[in-house]
Amino acid sequence: MNLAKTLLLMTLMTVGLVLIGHLLGGQELAIVALIVAGLMNFVMYFLSDKIVLAMYGAREVTRDEAPRLFGIVERLTRNAGMPMPRVYIIPADVPNAFATGRNPSHAAVAVTHGILNLINEEELEGVLAHELAHVRHRDILIATLVATLAGAITYLVQIGVIFGGGNGRDREGGNPIVLLILLILAPIAAMLIQLWISRTREYAADEGGADLCGKPLALASALEKIHNYAQAYPLDANPSTAHLFIVNPLRGGGVWSLFSTHPPVEKRIERLHEIARQI
Repeated sequence: MNLAKTLLLMTLMTVGLVLIGHLLGGQELAIVALIVAGLMNFVMYFLSDKIVLAMYGAREVTRDEAPRLFGIVERLTRNAGMPMPRVYIIPADVPNAFATGRNPSHAAVAVTHGILNLINEEELEGVLAHELAHVRHRDILIATLVATLAGAITYLVQIGVIFGGGNGRDREGGNPIVLLILLILAPIAAMLIQLWISRTREYAADEGGADLCGKPLALASALEKIHNYAQAYPLDANPSTAHLFIVNPLRGGGVWSLFSTHPPVEKRIERLHEIARQI
């Protein structure tokens, strides 16, 4: 998504939080929501990449420290005409990867130690191309915005419980019906929006990554290996950041797959094989 769409989402997020705050607690909570939204927008835009990298203990590496990894990223970005992102390694044996940052000029690509040991060079190139496609599409910031919006809505509804619901003019009795509806539906709606955007962006990044590296089958093979490993040994990941990874780092299956931040790996692999047949 381009910058205009990002700014539009940030504006809509701010307006939506203020409206929910007003419904729950009148003018007082609306002002609180406005302040919270302003702080979130600032933090998400300028500091979200640093926060998520610190959460996983990621360490920035140079060409001398990780020549194979650094060389692939450098080659892909040069072919795509993109700025070179910062490159990080996460000290975890579980294979996975993600990209973060607010735009292509301020982006970072992070991989775990485990992925470097599990997949071959062509598969690693496919994974990194997928992550660079996220950077090129500018949807790494969108993902962070939507995830934070979901958390903020839940937080505001909880504050509304403390305020007692209502519109602020009926402080004693409040409006339990409005509060109950928002308490149930608002977090669910935010979660569904987050899941829809996350799933859509994964398909787009698969297609963009396949185009960037020219090796859709290598990416498909990497997805299968990473997914199988994650099912047996899930990463100790914060659920709020699970959508950032190329494969859901949390164990899932059955009915829980309906609420996954990622589309089914089988469908992603199928689509990549279809892309390969068309090349």
